[in-house]
Amino acid sequence: MVLTPDVVAAVGPDVPVLGAGGIGSGRQIAASLALGAQGVWMGSIWPGTAEYRGMGANTEAGETAFTRATSSDTVRTRVYTGKPARLLKTKWTEAWAEEGAPSPLPMPLQNLLVANAHNRISAANDPDVISMPVGQIVGRMNEVRPVADVMADLVSEFEETVRRLD
Repeated sequence: MVLTPDVVAAVGPDVPVLGAGGIGSGRQIAASLALGAQGVWMGSIWPGTAEYRGMGANTEAGETAFTRATSSDTVRTRVYTGKPARLLKTKWTEAWAEEGAPSPLPMPLQNLLVANAHNRISAANDPDVISMPVGQIVGRMNEVRPVADVMADLVSEFEETVRRLD
């Protein structure tokens, strides 16, 4: 909400700007466009789709973790890759945050350090420990849905929002 108009003003009218961060609804797309963005970047909403799992990129544990999470069940940390990222809060992230835990290494060293652990965590298929990057929009991911349904809802809510603003 704060950065999009600042970036649009800084780069000028000839440079396309994408709004990003916490966008997972048609209302949020409309808000981003109202702030001057020419489009949006949506990331976290896609792991909640059936096609994402079909690509082998998600597991039953990941889906369970996402669908039961609220928007306050994430944490910003460097434990995944060494650079700040928002992750689902799990036993894994909590262990890294405990007093006496080592500080994460800088990127790319952190990923080298924890890659095998991430693979074992994923193989365990346990939603309490699975380590997945996801934004606060996870609170809206209450069920696994086809991409077509997600897109239809985004377009419908965007159109409804724009009509209401007219």
